[in-house]
Amino acid sequence: MLKSTFAAAVLIACAALAGCAQAPLSTGGQADTVDTGTRTGESSDPRNRARIHTELASAYFELGRMGIALEELRTAISADPNYAPAYSVFGLVHMDLRENDVAQRYFERALALSPNDPDINNNYGWFLCRTGREEQSIAYFLAALKNPLYKTPARSYVNAGLCSIEKNGGRDAIDFFERALKSEPDNRVALLNLATIQYKRGQLEVARGLVGRFNKLREPTAESLWLALRIERKLGDNVAENSLATQLRRRFAGSPEYQNLLNGRFE
Repeated sequence: MLKSTFAAAVLIACAALAGCAQAPLSTGGQADTVDTGTRTGESSDPRNRARIHTELASAYFELGRMGIALEELRTAISADPNYAPAYSVFGLVHMDLRENDVAQRYFERALALSPNDPDINNNYGWFLCRTGREEQSIAYFLAALKNPLYKTPARSYVNAGLCSIEKNGGRDAIDFFERALKSEPDNRVALLNLATIQYKRGQLEVARGLVGRFNKLREPTAESLWLALRIERKLGDNVAENSLATQLRRRFAGSPEYQNLLNGRFE
């Protein structure tokens, strides 16, 4: 379950300093891009031009328009070759294109220019995690979290938790997800991952509360209903279990989770 949960993370992990690409919500990790917004005209200041074009690149990246994103980034660094966030977004784009050697060079350039930037550290950490270097990735998430001006610490806590699952099966992940929830109590990625770990540990009441919070925040997912159903099954609440089975059938009849239910594969 934990391995498949991490695999799902890749679906929403990519985009920019303000958030990731708007793929369907999963239990995934989060990279950061610069805040996007609409601008009219450009300042003659090179740094401001670089910032505007990096923001545009982030927006196109989130839309999946990689070619235009790359064009905007080239314009950004042409305006200001030392604008570190542009190189970080370059790295994210090439990571998404699976051009890892190129992405590595851009992330290294971004860090050389701005080694204490929390967004760049977070993004590079996620890149390391996605390329099989989970142990190294944690150091960059922690570096991001050391910056008192970091606006979205929950992102790095969640990413550190996800990478810890890959590194050691979740032994360190509990603390990271709990810290994410202290920073952002409604973080659904942290809620579902932490609920899954606690279920595996036999902490059923804790897991029940976490997945219950997840399901109340927005529409539940097939994964969250399946986890909740198995928790109620182990707790012996047949009424709750049957209700969740009905929801799973009605909402996600074609899902692997519902097929597991039909075949009695609860673990």
